Amino acid sequence: MTIEEAKSIRIADYLHSLGYSPVKQQGINLWYKSPFREESEASFKVNTERELWYDFGLGKGGNIIALAAHLYATDHVPYILKRIAEQTPHVRPVSFSFGKQSSSEPSFQQLEIIPLSSPALLAYLQGRGINTELAKRECSEARFTHNGKRYFAIAFPNASGGFEVRNRYFKGCIAPKEISHIRQSGKARNTCYVFEGFMDYLSFLTLRQESCPNYPELDGQDYIVLNSVSNVNKALYPLGSYERIHCFFDNDHAGMEALQQIRKEYGRDRYIRDASQTYSGCKDLNEYLQKQAEKKGQLQSVKEVSSQSPKKKNGFRL
Repeated sequence: MTIEEAKSIRIADYLHSLGYSPVKQQGINLWYKSPFREESEASFKVNTERELWYDFGLGKGGNIIALAAHLYATDHVPYILKRIAEQTPHVRPVSFSFGKQSSSEPSFQQLEIIPLSSPALLAYLQGRGINTELAKRECSEARFTHNGKRYFAIAFPNASGGFEVRNRYFKGCIAPKEISHIRQSGKARNTCYVFEGFMDYLSFLTLRQESCPNYPELDGQDYIVLNSVSNVNKALYPLGSYERIHCFFDNDHAGMEALQQIRKEYGRDRYIRDASQTYSGCKDLNEYLQKQAEKKGQLQSVKEVSSQSPKKKNGFRL
């Protein structure tokens, strides 16, 4: 596929092939919830006349090449074109008729929740540094039809019977949208660790198990996953039963606001820790995990090279 061939694909069609549908239409503009993050209000606009997009939360926009570059986190054009080409057979014209949509029509049809086993999903988790055995314990696999196309995704359960769903290309929610509250069995815990999303929760479990392989202490506290910072209000009541609250939020404005909201509610009579300082310099805990894994891999490579180098007489290796 050439750059010109890629540009001939409608951005709306491309987003549709990845599982994204617009929330509303205003003239020549289609509005989406951003494919780059979880949000409650649509802040991602596609101009269908100029075939350009703009993400107001990101403060950036561009053509379909720029969109794919952000989705796949790379500026390597041949790779970007290859990924767009892989989606091309699935791109179909989309009819956006908002007035005729039924609010009772389910977004996820023919839904099946099965044990997490897809090699593609496990490879995606592995690529993000997540321990796949932990992921299998905490998550399931959702298989469903959306807009006439079959999908499969990682499914993380919430407290109301819904699921946060994610694969390499999209993330969403099988309603109802709710927090996830993981309580330990036995004696009630007095400490709760709070995360924005389940990827950060899985990242924490992975880091804790790696640091304490013989006694990971994964059950020393309860956990709450907000599944979006917009859900922080829903977490305030259950957090009232804990004496110590550790917040592992993103290092951004939204994460800081969520922390301040919890402190405003319980700051006078609870110990509330901003755990994001642990991964200062990283966007979130998962980015920190990936960087740690990268450093570990580089160190291992150095050790392997060193072990193959000839020894000097004094015992030092080159």
